[in-house]
Amino acid sequence: DEEDASKLQKGIDIAKGKGVIDPNFVPEEYITVDVLGKTPDQVADEILKRVRGESGSGAVVVLCGLSGTGKGTTVAKLQEKLQKEDGKQVVCWSNGNIFRSVTLLAATWCEQNGCDGFDAVKALTKENLASFMSMLEFKKFNGKFDTKISGLGIDALVSEVQNTDLKVPKVAKNIPTVAEVTQGEVILFAADAIKKMGDDGIFVLLEGREQTVNYVRTPLRFTLTMSDMSLIGKRRAAQRLAAAALADVDEGASGGEIVAALDCQLEKMVKEASS
Repeated sequence: DEEDASKLQKGIDIAKGKGVIDPNFVPEEYITVDVLGKTPDQVADEILKRVRGESGSGAVVVLCGLSGTGKGTTVAKLQEKLQKEDGKQVVCWSNGNIFRSVTLLAATWCEQNGCDGFDAVKALTKENLASFMSMLEFKKFNGKFDTKISGLGIDALVSEVQNTDLKVPKVAKNIPTVAEVTQGEVILFAADAIKKMGDDGIFVLLEGREQTVNYVRTPLRFTLTMSDMSLIGKRRAAQRLAAAALADVDEGASGGEIVAALDCQLEKMVKEASS
């Protein structure tokens, strides 16, 4: 978590230095939710009690927290309850496809300008990044909100190319490089897109790190915590142990075989931790 946060902060600092985002921006206060001893339903209900009391037809709900506190599970539960119990239209937003779209444009620019592969120094100038972002548009297309890429010979809706053009090697391998210098631009694009959906009566669920989601305006901001932080490490260790053991047994394995696989993987984890 600390390593990821450090990398994100570096990108945020770059954006502030370029004047893309306001260095003095202050987000609304976060509401803390202790998940210790609570089921996913109980956590979701605690959040929804506040959401239902403050939201109208649409709203933006931001969810943060350390790895292992159940952010993904909570988002899934919130989506399920808002749709089934409240009849709301819900969108789970991710910045991932926006970073991929910018990377596709940058890689295409390199190809069209005779670069030897992906040249970050030439492609990712302040002027080029501003140009790439201007080629992205978020609004309703064919009655549904979507992001459109229009430029450098590309004319496509993200929903139609997210599993094809946005997953090709020239995009996948260069996303980290592009993401580091486009945090600010993508944050502002996402904040505008999310506001449009919320204003249109859609419930938008946004999960992420505080450094990035801070710039999305909403009073409905929640941080998942665990009062006994040691349980996060124990939970992660149990997940690793189970996943590794599962790979060692066949479907229909006996209880004894499963225990043996767990013991074997536990021994490997202990050796790894002590080395």
